[in-house]
Amino acid sequence: MADHAVLVEFASEISDDVNRMVIALDHAITTAQIKGLQEVVPALVNLLVVFDPLETDHTQVEKDVRSLLPVSPASDAQATHHTLDICYEDGFSPDLIAVAKACGMSEDSVIQAHSSARYRVGMYGFAPGYAYLAGVPEEIQVPRKTAPVRDIPAGSVMIAGPQCLATTIVMPTGWSIIGHTPAKIMTGKPDRPFLFDVGDTVSFNRIRREAL
Repeated sequence: MADHAVLVEFASEISDDVNRMVIALDHAITTAQIKGLQEVVPALVNLLVVFDPLETDHTQVEKDVRSLLPVSPASDAQATHHTLDICYEDGFSPDLIAVAKACGMSEDSVIQAHSSARYRVGMYGFAPGYAYLAGVPEEIQVPRKTAPVRDIPAGSVMIAGPQCLATTIVMPTGWSIIGHTPAKIMTGKPDRPFLFDVGDTVSFNRIRREAL
């Protein structure tokens, strides 16, 4: 990948086990003190190893990374857990009724399913602080909308397929918005700009409008 990076790809299709191996290799590379290493960028099925081409080269970086393989899938027991408050009430959940109808469930059942699940941060992408959370229960998984909606406020909690996400900035989205969180995922701290690390786990705690 250009003159300063190597891409490590585990698979061509997304799966929980594949992403856990990506996370495990990310941890291994980060702690291995590879010469010239500048950054490791984990995604759902692969990770990018960025290096300084004045200190090392592709051949050496590939050798260094291969020496860390194979890896065992990362365990949630080793991850940091975060609990985010969420409000599912009217005004914060414009797509909750549609999700409930699509799934043949009541709105309360959708809320119960979403708030009782445990999610894992699979990757960051698309926009600053957009942490893709795997683990949406199958009974409430819905596809993306056919057309995006503009000006979705920051803090919107939304789902699409098996993934959940809390927005950090005002943006358009085709995902289904089912709640709002007051949590600040972008911390503003230079040494730790985001609340989560890839591989961390997340759960949601239901609150009322008055608590926002």
